[in-house]
Amino acid sequence: MSLGDIFQGYDEVLAEVLVALTPILVLFLVFMLVYKLPKEMLIKFIVGVVFSFAGLALFLQGVKAGFMPVGSEMGAILGNLPYKWILIPLGFILGFVATMAEPAVRILSSEVEESSSGYIKSNIILYTLCLGVGIFIALGMTRIVYGIPFYYIIIPGYLLAIILMFFSQPSFTAVAFDSGGVATGPMTVTFIMALAVGAADVIEGRDAVIDGFGLIALVALAPIIMVMLLGFLYPTEEDDEEDQGQGEETGVSPDLPEPESKETAVPEDQLAEDTTQDQPADYESQSTEQAEDENDRSQEKQKDSGTGEFEHRSTGNDNFDEEGNGHDPDTKA
Repeated sequence: MSLGDIFQGYDEVLAEVLVALTPILVLFLVFMLVYKLPKEMLIKFIVGVVFSFAGLALFLQGVKAGFMPVGSEMGAILGNLPYKWILIPLGFILGFVATMAEPAVRILSSEVEESSSGYIKSNIILYTLCLGVGIFIALGMTRIVYGIPFYYIIIPGYLLAIILMFFSQPSFTAVAFDSGGVATGPMTVTFIMALAVGAADVIEGRDAVIDGFGLIALVALAPIIMVMLLGFLYPTEEDDEEDQGQGEETGVSPDLPEPESKETAVPEDQLAEDTTQDQPADYESQSTEQAEDENDRSQEKQKDSGTGEFEHRSTGNDNFDEEGNGHDPDTKA
């Protein structure tokens, strides 16, 4: 293939990209002139438009010259194999990889992480979308291989999505429907759709229009269901309020560890025995000597207190004689 074959029809692609970008360019220029934004921002905007124009033109030309022909040829080869079930696992792998390569999917994932302040990680959203698209593309390949009617899959799928809307968290519901549009990007549409159409065209009893198309509707449905199911794994605001209320009632914060239970607590007697066992023999002898000294001192104090009371009773009180008999001080009897 020569260079002329690769860029055949490139002028038409340039015209299409120019028509698509012109309204956006005019709108931004009017906005900048009315609100008199800095010149540096205007220069950055012009540079961004130039890169976007070149990137979109080259990408669309690559899709036309490479992706779609290769996808159709791969689908035709796989459809002619004796084991046509190989399309099912291959569809899952291609759907997973194509979704991961989508620029819009990565932008959405990073925006979700930034908007949620890191509560919802970008990698979790990215792999959830890739997994969902891979599963539903494998389901679409199953429909092509075994001739399953399209509405047997699409109607229950959208009914499930509608039911999940009433139970999923509002934040995840909004992200889910945006993910459905983001996942159906140029990588998935151009390559996977060409693969499905090429396979349906060569399989006996299948029609390229009836069986080949409809796969993108499944791709759009996959992120909606998967992201809303992901929302059930995250705690809701009601759960957070209940945990906070329980913490206020008990006086214990849910983040703090629970107090040590009675079963694991060491008894005081055992603790005292352990401390006495750990003490040396010299300390035991010293403690016994101190105890004996304290007993002697207490006995001496008791003797002193007894003699003092007796002296006070015999000499200090005028109402009693030497034998301890009382008398009236007025009569001196």
